[in-house]
Amino acid sequence: MPESGNRRGRENFRRMHAMVGAGVLALTLPDAYAADVPAPVPAVRPPAISMEKLEKYRKDLAAYERAWNAYEKVAVPYWRSVTEKRSRRRTKMANGMRLTAADYVMQQPPVYKGPPKPNDPAKSEKPGSGIPEVKDFLEQGELKFGFTPEHPVTERGFKRAYAEAALAGGLTRDVAVKIYGFEAGGNGNYDIQAGREYDMKAPVISTALGYNQLLTTNTISLLAASGDEFLAAMEKKAGAAEGERRRLLQAKIVMLKRMIAFARSVPNEWSAHGRLANTPKGIGAHALNLDIDIGPLLQVRKLTTSVDFIRRKGHTKPIAAAELEMMNLTGDGNGYDMYVMPKALREKVPTSNFFQRGGYERNPVAARNNTVAKLIAGTDAKMVREAKLQGAKDMAAAFDAVKQARQ
Repeated sequence: MPESGNRRGRENFRRMHAMVGAGVLALTLPDAYAADVPAPVPAVRPPAISMEKLEKYRKDLAAYERAWNAYEKVAVPYWRSVTEKRSRRRTKMANGMRLTAADYVMQQPPVYKGPPKPNDPAKSEKPGSGIPEVKDFLEQGELKFGFTPEHPVTERGFKRAYAEAALAGGLTRDVAVKIYGFEAGGNGNYDIQAGREYDMKAPVISTALGYNQLLTTNTISLLAASGDEFLAAMEKKAGAAEGERRRLLQAKIVMLKRMIAFARSVPNEWSAHGRLANTPKGIGAHALNLDIDIGPLLQVRKLTTSVDFIRRKGHTKPIAAAELEMMNLTGDGNGYDMYVMPKALREKVPTSNFFQRGGYERNPVAARNNTVAKLIAGTDAKMVREAKLQGAKDMAAAFDAVKQARQ
């Protein structure tokens, strides 16, 4: 495949991650954040429209609506069935019952083949995506918590800190390097944000940040669930330090405690964490991922949470990087469903069973890799390609260096 094709494939995979949050929801940022932006966007006067252009729009819109309404008659029942069967599977799995093909929708989803929805010539494009960026995380971290992350002297220094945290958490070198390759494009820095893996000037497509691409909601959820672990790790590090370094770590601990208390100020639910993550304080807490001491703890814990989920259910067989990535992409429950699925069933079950409709229909990767086996294989193939890039090689070297230092 030519390089342009590889690049398009990589971008499609990244967009898949941006559109899939934990729990298989298509990711969209609520409008609440836009209300916190101090400078309002000025109104744009729509251009004058000729009657000929307006008439063509109305004709095209009518054709689109006829086609779309016909599509809806088959799409709505299909996706309702997907949702209902997913709910029943979760109940069966919770009760230790074996799943069969009858527990999945075995037909591929209907595909809309009509004309695209035409652009309304009376409406102007709204400038800006409204998605906060790294500069916003840093700004709100300082404003709301008085926190400024300690940036690494070199990128390899952050990778070394990440490798130490990953090995302490039980992750293997190969799994960590493959997931880094998939999530960060094989060459992404510690502050890489979704959409900019291959072009730092490109618009961001979500708040996903770092080697494992944590969303703001992930950060809040991890602080709420694992904050005590992070504090213990930081206090241990501070206890072994001296002088100015120790004072710096102690100051970080104070800031971390404030952010943990903030994360725990709402019920321990993904939806509540999502609302909190979209506030200025939630955006500020996301800056923790950029700190060389705390960032690796957060990034690694996102993966080890999924490993723990599987181990708690009594499974001890190794977890392949692509299987772990399924949990990262579609949520632990759906990823676990794919992990325990027999090979023969993987080759038949459509990937639509693990997505909500909106996420799937905007997902060329999930649609093209339309069975569980194909999606896992496609994910692994991308991991293998990206692991050949320099950033992934540096990550592997960081793991080797940490292992050697421990001997």
